[in-house]
Amino acid sequence: MNVLVTGGAGFIGSNFVHYMMRRYPDYRIVVLDKLTYAGNLDNLADVASLPGFVFVRGDIGNGGLVEELLSAYRIDAVINFAAESHVDRSIADPSVFVVSNVLGTQTLLEAARKAGVGKFVQISTDEVYGTLGSEGLFTETTPLAPNSPYSASKAGADLLARAYYETYGMNVNITRCSNNYGPFHYPEKLIPLIVTRALQDQAIPVYGDGLNVRDWLHVRDHAAAVDLVLHNGRPGEVYNIGGNNERTNLDIVRFVLGQLGKPETLIRYVEDRLGHDRRYAIDAAKIRAELGWKPEVDVERGLQETIHWFVNHRDWWQGTSSGERSYGT
Repeated sequence: MNVLVTGGAGFIGSNFVHYMMRRYPDYRIVVLDKLTYAGNLDNLADVASLPGFVFVRGDIGNGGLVEELLSAYRIDAVINFAAESHVDRSIADPSVFVVSNVLGTQTLLEAARKAGVGKFVQISTDEVYGTLGSEGLFTETTPLAPNSPYSASKAGADLLARAYYETYGMNVNITRCSNNYGPFHYPEKLIPLIVTRALQDQAIPVYGDGLNVRDWLHVRDHAAAVDLVLHNGRPGEVYNIGGNNERTNLDIVRFVLGQLGKPETLIRYVEDRLGHDRRYAIDAAKIRAELGWKPEVDVERGLQETIHWFVNHRDWWQGTSSGERSYGT
Protein backbone atom coordinates (compact mmCIF):
# COMPACT_ATOMS: atom_id res chain seq x y z
CA MET A 1 0.00 0.00 0.00
CA ASN A 2 1.15 3.55 -0.79
CA VAL A 3 0.06 6.05 1.87
CA LEU A 4 0.37 9.83 1.81
CA VAL A 5 0.73 11.19 5.34
CA THR A 6 0.33 14.95 5.47
CA GLY A 7 1.78 16.79 8.46
CA GLY A 8 3.99 13.77 9.02
CA ALA A 9 6.87 15.75 10.53
CA GLY A 10 4.72 17.08 13.37
CA PHE A 11 4.09 15.50 16.75
CA ILE A 12 1.22 13.08 16.06
CA GLY A 13 2.02 12.63 12.38
CA SER A 14 5.64 11.61 12.98
CA ASN A 15 4.65 9.13 15.66
CA PHE A 16 2.14 7.64 13.21
CA VAL A 17 4.84 7.36 10.55
CA HIS A 18 7.13 5.54 13.02
CA TYR A 19 4.29 3.18 13.91
CA MET A 20 3.42 2.42 10.29
CA MET A 21 7.01 1.91 9.15
CA ARG A 22 7.55 -0.62 11.93
CA ARG A 23 4.24 -2.44 11.44
CA TYR A 24 4.15 -2.44 7.63
CA PRO A 25 7.73 -2.49 6.31
CA ASP A 26 6.47 -3.27 2.79
CA TYR A 27 4.33 -0.10 2.64
CA ARG A 28 5.52 3.09 0.99
CA ILE A 29 4.92 6.07 3.31
CA VAL A 30 5.11 9.44 1.57
CA VAL A 31 5.27 12.33 4.03
CA LEU A 32 4.19 15.79 2.91
CA ASP A 33 4.95 18.52 5.41
CA LYS A 34 5.35 22.28 5.11
CA LEU A 35 7.84 22.31 8.01
CA THR A 36 6.30 25.24 9.83
CA TYR A 37 7.54 25.99 13.36
CA ALA A 38 6.11 22.73 14.79
CA GLY A 39 7.32 20.46 11.98
CA ASN A 40 10.77 18.97 12.48
CA LEU A 41 12.69 16.58 10.24
CA ASP A 42 14.54 15.34 13.33
CA ASN A 43 11.25 13.69 14.31
CA LEU A 44 11.69 11.37 11.32
CA ALA A 45 15.43 10.74 11.54
CA ASP A 46 15.00 7.14 12.70
CA VAL A 47 12.98 6.15 9.63
CA ALA A 48 14.44 8.47 6.98
CA SER A 49 16.80 5.83 5.60
CA LEU A 50 14.22 3.04 5.33
CA PRO A 51 13.41 1.96 1.76
CA GLY A 52 9.68 2.68 1.97
CA PHE A 53 10.05 6.25 3.26
CA VAL A 54 9.73 9.38 1.11
CA PHE A 55 9.72 12.98 2.36
CA VAL A 56 8.46 15.95 0.37
CA ARG A 57 8.45 19.49 1.70
CA GLY A 58 5.29 21.28 0.66
CA ASP A 59 1.86 22.67 1.49
CA ILE A 60 -1.40 20.72 1.29
CA GLY A 61 -2.88 23.92 -0.12
CA ASN A 62 -0.72 23.50 -3.23
CA GLY A 63 -3.14 21.52 -5.37
CA GLY A 64 -0.67 20.99 -8.20
CA LEU A 65 1.92 19.49 -5.90
CA VAL A 66 -0.62 17.24 -4.19
CA GLU A 67 -1.94 15.99 -7.54
CA GLU A 68 1.62 15.29 -8.68
CA LEU A 69 2.39 13.25 -5.55
CA LEU A 70 -0.84 11.26 -5.75
CA SER A 71 -0.03 10.30 -9.32
CA ALA A 72 3.74 9.78 -9.06
CA TYR A 73 3.51 7.49 -6.03
CA ARG A 74 0.19 5.86 -6.95
CA ILE A 75 -1.26 6.78 -3.59
CA ASP A 76 -3.89 4.39 -2.24
CA ALA A 77 -4.77 6.32 0.94
CA VAL A 78 -4.38 9.81 2.39
CA ILE A 79 -4.09 10.44 6.14
CA ASN A 80 -4.45 14.16 6.82
CA PHE A 81 -2.63 15.17 10.01
CA ALA A 82 -1.64 18.56 8.54
CA ALA A 83 -3.09 21.39 10.60
CA GLU A 84 -2.39 24.49 12.59
CA SER A 85 -3.25 23.17 16.04
CA HIS A 86 -2.43 25.61 18.86
CA VAL A 87 -5.47 27.31 20.38
CA ASP A 88 -3.56 30.33 21.69
CA ARG A 89 -2.12 31.02 18.24
CA SER A 90 -5.60 30.74 16.69
CA ILE A 91 -6.89 33.40 19.07
CA ALA A 92 -4.06 35.72 18.03
CA ASP A 93 -4.52 35.10 14.27
CA PRO A 94 -7.51 33.00 13.14
CA SER A 95 -6.87 33.57 9.42
CA VAL A 96 -3.86 31.24 9.31
CA PHE A 97 -6.01 28.44 10.73
CA VAL A 98 -8.77 28.92 8.17
CA VAL A 99 -6.28 28.85 5.30
CA SER A 100 -4.46 25.74 6.49
CA ASN A 101 -7.18 23.71 8.16
CA VAL A 102 -10.20 24.52 5.98
CA LEU A 103 -8.90 25.53 2.55
CA GLY A 104 -5.94 23.14 2.79
CA THR A 105 -8.19 20.20 3.62
CA GLN A 106 -10.56 21.02 0.77
CA THR A 107 -7.66 21.19 -1.68
CA LEU A 108 -6.42 17.81 -0.45
CA LEU A 109 -9.89 16.26 -0.66
CA GLU A 110 -10.42 17.52 -4.20
CA ALA A 111 -7.06 16.23 -5.39
CA ALA A 112 -7.78 12.84 -3.80
CA ARG A 113 -11.22 12.73 -5.42
CA LYS A 114 -9.85 13.49 -8.86
CA ALA A 115 -7.11 10.89 -8.46
CA GLY A 116 -9.52 8.20 -7.32
CA VAL A 117 -7.72 7.64 -4.03
CA GLY A 118 -9.26 4.66 -2.25
CA LYS A 119 -9.29 6.03 1.31
CA PHE A 120 -9.13 9.43 2.99
CA VAL A 121 -8.79 9.74 6.77
CA GLN A 122 -9.32 13.20 8.25
CA ILE A 123 -7.62 13.56 11.64
CA SER A 124 -9.65 15.83 13.88
CA THR A 125 -10.08 16.67 17.55
CA ASP A 126 -12.60 16.39 20.37
CA GLU A 127 -12.49 20.19 20.58
CA VAL A 128 -14.99 20.42 17.71
CA TYR A 129 -17.66 19.29 20.19
CA GLY A 130 -17.15 22.29 22.46
CA THR A 131 -17.17 21.88 26.22
CA LEU A 132 -18.75 19.51 28.73
CA GLY A 133 -20.09 20.01 32.21
CA SER A 134 -18.93 17.86 35.10
CA GLU A 135 -20.65 14.76 33.65
CA GLY A 136 -21.19 13.12 30.29
CA LEU A 137 -19.02 12.15 27.32
CA PHE A 138 -18.68 13.24 23.71
CA THR A 139 -20.05 10.66 21.27
CA GLU A 140 -19.84 10.69 17.49
CA THR A 141 -23.38 12.12 17.37
CA THR A 142 -22.67 15.02 19.74
CA PRO A 143 -23.46 18.26 17.84
CA LEU A 144 -20.44 20.28 16.77
CA ALA A 145 -20.11 23.42 18.89
CA PRO A 146 -16.51 24.69 18.58
CA ASN A 147 -15.50 27.54 20.88
CA SER A 148 -12.12 28.66 19.52
CA PRO A 149 -10.97 29.67 16.02
CA TYR A 150 -8.81 26.53 16.01
CA SER A 151 -11.66 24.14 16.80
CA ALA A 152 -13.98 26.00 14.41
CA SER A 153 -11.47 25.52 11.59
CA LYS A 154 -11.22 21.80 12.38
CA ALA A 155 -15.02 21.50 12.46
CA GLY A 156 -15.14 23.16 9.04
CA ALA A 157 -12.63 20.64 7.70
CA ASP A 158 -14.66 17.77 9.17
CA LEU A 159 -17.81 18.99 7.46
CA LEU A 160 -16.00 19.23 4.14
CA ALA A 161 -14.75 15.67 4.56
CA ARG A 162 -18.30 14.53 5.33
CA ALA A 163 -19.59 16.39 2.27
CA TYR A 164 -17.11 14.63 0.00
CA TYR A 165 -18.47 11.31 1.24
CA GLU A 166 -22.11 12.32 0.90
CA THR A 167 -21.77 14.15 -2.43
CA TYR A 168 -19.08 12.23 -4.28
CA GLY A 169 -19.15 8.87 -2.52
CA MET A 170 -15.51 9.12 -1.43
CA ASN A 171 -14.35 6.58 1.12
CA VAL A 172 -13.82 9.07 3.93
CA ASN A 173 -13.41 8.61 7.67
CA ILE A 174 -13.06 11.25 10.36
CA THR A 175 -11.28 10.52 13.64
CA ARG A 176 -11.63 12.77 16.69
CA CYS A 177 -9.10 12.22 19.41
CA SER A 178 -8.62 13.45 22.95
CA ASN A 179 -5.41 15.15 24.12
CA ASN A 180 -2.31 13.32 22.97
CA TYR A 181 1.01 13.08 24.78
CA GLY A 182 4.31 11.34 24.07
CA PRO A 183 7.69 11.88 22.37
CA PHE A 184 8.32 14.69 19.86
CA HIS A 185 5.61 16.86 21.45
CA TYR A 186 6.31 20.51 20.63
CA PRO A 187 7.24 22.42 23.82
CA GLU A 188 4.42 24.96 23.65
CA LYS A 189 1.91 22.25 24.69
CA LEU A 190 1.12 21.50 28.33
CA ILE A 191 3.10 18.37 29.20
CA PRO A 192 6.35 19.21 27.37
CA LEU A 193 6.04 22.77 28.64
CA ILE A 194 5.92 21.57 32.24
CA VAL A 195 8.82 19.15 31.78
CA THR A 196 11.13 21.53 29.96
CA ARG A 197 10.47 24.44 32.31
CA ALA A 198 10.80 22.28 35.41
CA LEU A 199 14.12 20.88 34.19
CA GLN A 200 15.35 24.47 34.03
CA ASP A 201 13.76 25.40 37.39
CA GLN A 202 11.54 27.92 35.64
CA ALA A 203 8.03 28.93 36.72
CA ILE A 204 5.17 26.74 35.46
CA PRO A 205 2.31 29.02 34.33
CA VAL A 206 -1.18 27.51 34.71
CA TYR A 207 -4.33 29.08 33.27
CA GLY A 208 -7.10 30.07 35.70
CA ASP A 209 -7.59 27.66 38.59
CA GLY A 210 -5.95 24.76 36.73
CA LEU A 211 -9.06 22.59 37.07
CA ASN A 212 -9.87 22.30 33.35
CA VAL A 213 -10.24 18.59 32.59
CA ARG A 214 -8.80 16.72 29.62
CA ASP A 215 -8.86 13.06 28.58
CA TRP A 216 -5.25 11.98 27.90
CA LEU A 217 -4.29 9.54 25.14
CA HIS A 218 -0.79 8.25 24.44
CA VAL A 219 0.23 9.01 20.87
CA ARG A 220 1.10 5.33 20.23
CA ASP A 221 -2.45 4.34 21.09
CA HIS A 222 -3.71 7.05 18.75
CA ALA A 223 -1.51 5.71 15.94
CA ALA A 224 -2.86 2.20 16.45
CA ALA A 225 -6.44 3.51 16.26
CA VAL A 226 -5.80 5.42 13.02
CA ASP A 227 -4.22 2.28 11.57
CA LEU A 228 -7.43 0.35 12.24
CA VAL A 229 -9.57 3.12 10.75
CA LEU A 230 -7.35 3.21 7.67
CA HIS A 231 -7.76 -0.50 7.02
CA ASN A 232 -11.18 -1.29 8.45
CA GLY A 233 -13.18 1.90 9.00
CA ARG A 234 -16.62 1.90 7.40
CA PRO A 235 -16.98 4.57 4.67
CA GLY A 236 -18.43 7.83 5.91
CA GLU A 237 -18.09 7.02 9.60
CA VAL A 238 -16.69 9.15 12.43
CA TYR A 239 -14.64 7.43 15.14
CA ASN A 240 -13.88 8.98 18.51
CA ILE A 241 -10.51 7.97 20.00
CA GLY A 242 -10.09 8.57 23.74
CA GLY A 243 -7.89 7.22 26.48
CA ASN A 244 -10.49 7.33 29.27
CA ASN A 245 -7.88 9.09 31.38
CA GLU A 246 -9.46 12.30 32.69
CA ARG A 247 -7.11 14.57 34.60
CA THR A 248 -7.17 18.25 35.49
CA ASN A 249 -4.35 20.39 34.18
CA LEU A 250 -3.26 20.86 37.78
CA ASP A 251 -3.15 17.08 38.30
CA ILE A 252 -0.79 16.79 35.32
CA VAL A 253 1.43 19.62 36.53
CA ARG A 254 1.74 18.14 40.01
CA PHE A 255 2.45 14.64 38.67
CA VAL A 256 5.24 15.86 36.41
CA LEU A 257 6.80 17.98 39.14
CA GLY A 258 6.66 15.00 41.51
CA GLN A 259 8.35 12.72 38.98
CA LEU A 260 11.13 15.26 38.47
CA GLY A 261 11.53 15.97 42.17
CA LYS A 262 10.66 19.64 41.67
CA PRO A 263 8.68 21.76 44.17
CA GLU A 264 5.09 22.86 43.56
CA THR A 265 6.22 26.39 44.40
CA LEU A 266 7.20 26.58 40.69
CA ILE A 267 3.46 26.78 39.82
CA ARG A 268 2.24 30.26 38.82
CA TYR A 269 -1.47 30.85 38.20
CA VAL A 270 -2.11 33.27 35.35
CA GLU A 271 -5.18 34.89 33.78
CA ASP A 272 -7.36 32.32 32.03
CA ARG A 273 -7.39 31.96 28.26
CA LEU A 274 -10.28 33.39 26.24
CA GLY A 275 -12.98 30.78 25.61
CA HIS A 276 -11.13 28.12 27.60
CA ASP A 277 -13.24 24.93 27.43
CA ARG A 278 -13.78 23.48 30.89
CA ARG A 279 -13.88 19.76 30.21
CA TYR A 280 -13.42 17.30 27.35
CA ALA A 281 -14.11 13.58 27.66
CA ILE A 282 -14.44 11.03 24.86
CA ASP A 283 -16.73 8.02 24.54
CA ALA A 284 -14.66 5.60 22.42
CA ALA A 285 -17.18 2.74 22.58
CA LYS A 286 -17.77 2.76 18.82
CA ILE A 287 -14.16 2.17 17.74
CA ARG A 288 -13.76 -0.41 20.48
CA ALA A 289 -16.84 -2.36 19.35
CA GLU A 290 -16.45 -2.03 15.58
CA LEU A 291 -12.67 -2.18 15.13
CA GLY A 292 -11.47 -3.85 18.32
CA TRP A 293 -9.28 -0.96 19.44
CA LYS A 294 -8.42 -0.23 23.04
CA PRO A 295 -5.70 1.91 24.60
CA GLU A 296 -2.69 -0.10 25.76
CA VAL A 297 -0.61 2.54 27.54
CA ASP A 298 -1.44 3.19 31.19
CA VAL A 299 -1.49 6.95 31.70
CA GLU A 300 0.96 7.03 34.62
CA ARG A 301 3.41 4.75 32.83
CA GLY A 302 2.96 6.74 29.63
CA LEU A 303 3.61 10.02 31.41
CA GLN A 304 6.71 8.58 33.07
CA GLU A 305 8.01 7.40 29.67
CA THR A 306 7.29 10.81 28.17
CA ILE A 307 9.07 12.64 30.98
CA HIS A 308 12.09 10.37 30.57
CA TRP A 309 12.09 11.00 26.81
CA PHE A 310 12.32 14.75 27.33
CA VAL A 311 14.98 14.34 30.01
CA ASN A 312 17.05 12.25 27.58
CA HIS A 313 16.46 14.45 24.52
CA ARG A 314 17.51 17.89 25.67
CA ASP A 315 19.16 18.63 22.34
CA TRP A 316 15.83 18.09 20.59
CA TRP A 317 13.71 20.42 22.71
CA GLN A 318 16.41 23.00 23.33
CA GLY A 319 16.66 23.36 19.55
CA THR A 320 12.99 24.28 19.21
CA SER A 321 11.51 27.75 19.57
CA SER A 322 7.91 27.91 20.70
CA GLY A 323 7.22 31.62 20.78
CA GLU A 324 4.09 32.14 22.87
CA ARG A 325 3.71 29.05 25.00
CA SER A 326 0.59 27.39 26.31
CA TYR A 327 -0.36 27.50 30.00
CA GLY A 328 -2.86 24.70 29.74
CA THR A 329 -4.94 22.85 27.23
